[in-house]
Amino acid sequence: MSESHPTPPPEHEVLLRTITDPDQLNTSSLVLSAKKITHRIQWFDQHHFRIYVHPDQFASADRELLLYEQENRDWPPVEKDDDFAPSFKAMSPTLMAILVYIYLQTGQWRYNGPWFAQGCGDSGAILDHGEYFRLITALTLHADAVHLLGNTILGGFLIHFFLQLTGNGIGLAAILVTGTIANYLNVLAHGPGHLFVGFSTAVFSVIGMLCTINYATSGKKAVYKTVMPIMAGLALLALVGSGGERTDLGAHFFGLVTGLIGGNVVRLKSFDVWRRSTPLQLFLSLLFFFCIYGSWQLAFGNTTF
Repeated sequence: MSESHPTPPPEHEVLLRTITDPDQLNTSSLVLSAKKITHRIQWFDQHHFRIYVHPDQFASADRELLLYEQENRDWPPVEKDDDFAPSFKAMSPTLMAILVYIYLQTGQWRYNGPWFAQGCGDSGAILDHGEYFRLITALTLHADAVHLLGNTILGGFLIHFFLQLTGNGIGLAAILVTGTIANYLNVLAHGPGHLFVGFSTAVFSVIGMLCTINYATSGKKAVYKTVMPIMAGLALLALVGSGGERTDLGAHFFGLVTGLIGGNVVRLKSFDVWRRSTPLQLFLSLLFFFCIYGSWQLAFGNTTF
């Protein structure tokens, strides 16, 4: 069997490049065409190509391809693995254990019970008497065991992964701020006469923040990462119900909205520096628990800390 040899180029052409990648061939041809450099492509098989140009244009063609290759050498950039992890990895179970402990003290919903009377979300007391501590204490109370289990199981799962992204202090502070703001917006929406309890407002804010964070860090290609927290929220609604006496859809809605906004903290240039700061994370973690403790002290009329 005789061996085939490439056809030599015409005398008025010189070899510019030998290319094995079809994508690189297309790109090189586009670069030359953009600079109005006449060239000819010789095809041998799917992984063997040659580009020829006129000798007078060889220097400029070679320069343009070299410039393009240098400018795009590290593009697209290689995504770096996120090696961040909080030093204390059991913060979410710890928080859930605190909610369970409070429920064991309070029992199910009884407005005349001391914990509910002093600490439940009461829009009238908040708007008319300035009892803003109720915006926080209400997050720690639950109407019944099903309400509690829904928030501690699904909520605990979501919060665990949220804290892995933000760190314990920043994450807990974000949960408290967005949950509190969501409760206040819900109070303004309902007006006086509205009662509410439950950590689910904060859980839905975590869902919103996870959606924003996943979208911001993964982009449109990882839509499933953005949808998964929403699916978890729907599962939580299915578990606790969406029409019960103490199910507050308004609080869930405002929690989700404040979370979607609050999650943009990851877009800040200093975010990665903040989350790697142990003193900052420790301070915000302590501040989170102090705010809850202090709110309950105010609820029971004890301002001595």
